[in-house]
Amino acid sequence: MDKIKILWVDDEIDLLKPHILFLEKKNYEVTTCNNGLDAITIFEENNFDIVFLDENMPGMSGLETLSEMKEKKSSVPMIMITKSEEEYIMEEAIGSKIADYLIKPVNPNQILLSLKKNLDHSRLISQKTTLDYQKEFRKITMEMAMVNSYEDWIELYKKLIFWELELENINDQSMVHILESQKTEANSQFGKFIERNYEDWFAPKAEKPIQSHTLFKELVVPELKKKDKPILFVVIDNLRYDQWKTFESVVGNYYKLEKEVPYYSILPTATQYARNAIFSGLTPLEMEKQFPQYWKNDPEEGGKNLFEAEFLTAQLKRLGLNIKEDYFKITNLAAGKKLVEGFKALKNNDLVTVVYNFVDMLSHAKTEMDVVKELASDDKAYRSLTLSWFKNSPLLEIIQQAQKMGFKLILTTDHGTINVKNPSKVVGDKNTSLNLRYKTGRSLTYEHKDVYAVKEPKNIGLPTINMSSSYIFAKNDLFLAYVNNYNHYVSYYKNTYQHGGISLEEMIIPFLVFNPK
Repeated sequence: MDKIKILWVDDEIDLLKPHILFLEKKNYEVTTCNNGLDAITIFEENNFDIVFLDENMPGMSGLETLSEMKEKKSSVPMIMITKSEEEYIMEEAIGSKIADYLIKPVNPNQILLSLKKNLDHSRLISQKTTLDYQKEFRKITMEMAMVNSYEDWIELYKKLIFWELELENINDQSMVHILESQKTEANSQFGKFIERNYEDWFAPKAEKPIQSHTLFKELVVPELKKKDKPILFVVIDNLRYDQWKTFESVVGNYYKLEKEVPYYSILPTATQYARNAIFSGLTPLEMEKQFPQYWKNDPEEGGKNLFEAEFLTAQLKRLGLNIKEDYFKITNLAAGKKLVEGFKALKNNDLVTVVYNFVDMLSHAKTEMDVVKELASDDKAYRSLTLSWFKNSPLLEIIQQAQKMGFKLILTTDHGTINVKNPSKVVGDKNTSLNLRYKTGRSLTYEHKDVYAVKEPKNIGLPTINMSSSYIFAKNDLFLAYVNNYNHYVSYYKNTYQHGGISLEEMIIPFLVFNPK
């Protein structure tokens, strides 16, 4: 293994001989220099792993030397060492993207710690994370065997996501594979839990989680009734809990998290069912009965989410809320930018609702476009793509404006999505719905072990297209593939993101309330 090469620049370098000998005994290779001008030449002509730089030198100062070095090789970490504790020097050094800041006199162990932190950081974190997860693995496995309530499943899923994100950047891929198998097992158990309990959640006075059709009344209305701040209510279509966690820190620059309540999407975990349920405050069966002019069943032609604003207006009226509100659906960049430009005009609103469709479009594009298949090849890449989108989206600009205008922010989604890996054969007539994670129709033939079958849709708040219609929901990472043209179907849809079925990723989703910073 090559020695780590250090460039140490200090006008009193001779006094640092004991430190340099200490580092050389630890197998570091140290090149010394006593002024900034020569240091820049040495730095340019050699490859160093790290630079120690005295701030207070005659001639060219440490900050000036730092600036020149950064222009030449910006990726090399630089550690500033100074006698001065003056705040402006610290701020200027930090603003110049130094890796660390040490105050003289420094002892050898301080130097060693700084080297470890900057050069061995990822290896040390990787080792620690691997050890911690190995300890936690047994605990999670035991919890999985005991989990028996919707609250427990939320906590277990959050724990799995925490470890998935922790293991994301470590070098030991075997740990990642172990976690993946643990998530697969969790989804298998979760599918059985839903099969046993889901219908009971629709019984009067049942012990049940907050679901799509109760979300607005249970969690948004109490915030509206406070009347302390106007509310920006953002529904990002198809946003998983792990995707939210990737851009949580970006939102945290502008807003302080006040409340996090993961809730359950209704089945099917598909936009026309779950998002309409949020805005109407009704189950799909109730929507069909009360608003036949707005509700469309699966096989019917035309858009299925065209009346969310009308559903929301009706729900607000039913709840006795006489407020000033506006609803916006953003499906492209131009619409997002238009809302950014006009957002100030909404300052007197009590409620601004924004439905943002990008993440859903991303998951569909992965099915249809090879370039997106490459960019979102797995969950880690999918999260990374979501973060990149959010940081550069009009939605972030809208959130920034809302913060400046004193809006409270409520952020949620309608359902999540899962990367489907394995096909399950299904047969249906020509009127069977097309979704890959659920089917509704008259004459369904399927693998019983792979699905949750509901013969009486009304028992779970769903409409029936005709008297003998039933629903089936795919479990785990399965997708429902027709027997006709089966091989083409399987190769086209394998490793794509789908929703509509039963999985932790699709059903347990974020609801967040923030106050402006």
